[in-house]
Amino acid sequence: MPVRDDLRVDPDRIEEAVRRADLDELLRVVDACCEACDWSALATLQARCERAHETGRQLWPVASHAAYRLALEAPAPFAASVLREGTGLFAPGPLPEVAAQHHSWAELAPHVPPGPAAVVAAHERVVRGEDVSRRLPAGPDVLEMPSRLADWEPEYALAEYHAHHADFPAPPMPRLESARVHDPDERRPPDEAVAALLESTRVWTTESNGRSDAVLVSGDAYGAIAALGVHEVGIARVEPAMAIAHLAWAASSGGAHGRRPGAAAGRFGAWWVAGALTDRLDDWPPDPDELGAAIARLRWFLWDADEPATGWRLHVALDDPATGRAWAVAAVDAT
Repeated sequence: MPVRDDLRVDPDRIEEAVRRADLDELLRVVDACCEACDWSALATLQARCERAHETGRQLWPVASHAAYRLALEAPAPFAASVLREGTGLFAPGPLPEVAAQHHSWAELAPHVPPGPAAVVAAHERVVRGEDVSRRLPAGPDVLEMPSRLADWEPEYALAEYHAHHADFPAPPMPRLESARVHDPDERRPPDEAVAALLESTRVWTTESNGRSDAVLVSGDAYGAIAALGVHEVGIARVEPAMAIAHLAWAASSGGAHGRRPGAAAGRFGAWWVAGALTDRLDDWPPDPDELGAAIARLRWFLWDADEPATGWRLHVALDDPATGRAWAVAAVDAT
């Protein structure tokens, strides 16, 4: 949409607001720039606020919000321009994820600066179903993931960014059946899969109020849940894709107070769990078809410990009938 000349923002208004470090006025100017589709003015404001510390003005919140609005609403050249390390630290989510909501990688690629943020932006588009293998981003392969979705992957739960707020819906839950699990099975020393399950909610436990526990036992999924100290549960056996969707959602989330890693990081976290469970971490990334076949041989469950449904939670259990091993994770975070 072209700039609306009748609403164009006066450059002097930007300069005066920056000079006075008037945060309220600067935020009003951001809204005015977006209403007028005056993206050049908004980019100027963002750059001026980002550099304001050089003259003793701390305008990082406005700089982050302006970068967020550029990534979310502006045409691809402007959205791509803010995909740089350290930009948008106070935004509701990582800017590569924000930009990927309304811009394809084909649109962003010609304009995005080379670097880790470009790589993440490309993988954010992969999560949304775009195949980026024909135009790989320039930069370090910080995620080391396939550049298109595998057939067995789920429809991932995605953030929904808006001008002044964001929503982070969880994947759907199946209907759970009440059950009483048997006595705990014998615990085994934690393995790479236990570490991967705990890592999927690390932001909850290190940057927020969350707690997480995961176990490996000799037995089945019910015995693994019991080993977490739970006996009355609601539980459902699910397809691997549904469990992967929940693991990815947790790994993408900041929980109540942590910084959100984003959906691409969540996909990586879920694949890492799957690779650890099937002994495929040594040659990363694993072959997608082989990994899909391997996780299909496991029995997957989603469960609930009959607790109030508040905050963020991840309850996954699974077992491997071929080896007699089982794992379970219980993670929660609250506001």
